[in-house]
Amino acid sequence: MPRARTEPPVALALGSNLEPRHEHLAGAARAIARDIGEVLDTSAIYETDPVGPTGQGPYLNQVVLLRSGHSPGEILRRSLEIEGRRGRRRDVRWGPRTLDIDLLLYGSETRDDAALKLPHPRLHERPFVLVPLGDVLPRWVHPRLGQTVLEMLAASGRSGVRIWGGAAAKRGG
Repeated sequence: MPRARTEPPVALALGSNLEPRHEHLAGAARAIARDIGEVLDTSAIYETDPVGPTGQGPYLNQVVLLRSGHSPGEILRRSLEIEGRRGRRRDVRWGPRTLDIDLLLYGSETRDDAALKLPHPRLHERPFVLVPLGDVLPRWVHPRLGQTVLEMLAASGRSGVRIWGGAAAKRGG
C-alpha cells in the first residue's frame, strides 16, 4: 500500500503600506488559496513601523499558513505573479508597496540558491514577521538555528508591532 503524501507546512508573509492596505492583504490571501495551496490558518493583522527609506507609512503585515503541492520555486513564481496583479512595483529597495509576499519557510527545507533562500534569511531578526508567524506556527523550529518561533521572538522582541485595529482585523477576518 503506498504511503500518503504529506506536503510540508508553508508560511508566506504578506505586507502592504499603500492604500487600500487591508484589501491588498485580503486579495492576496484569496489569490494564494486559488493559485498556490490550501490555506490552513492566517495570523491576526498587525500594523508595523516601516523598514527602509524614511517617509513611508506604516505597514499591515500578516502570515498565511498553507499546504501546497507546488515546489518552493513555483510558490515563489506564483507569489510574484500575485504581487504584480496587485500593482507591485520594484522601484526602490524596501520602498513603499501595494503588496509584498515573502516565502518564509517550506517545512524544514533549507536552500541557499541565488533566487531563493530557505528559510527566509532575515526571518529570525524581524519582529514584523515573527509576531504573526507566532500566531500560526509558534513551535516551528528553524532548521539552521535550532530555535522555535517563540524563542526567536523572545530574542528579537516585539518592537514596532501592534495589533491592527481595523474592522476586519480579527484572525480569519
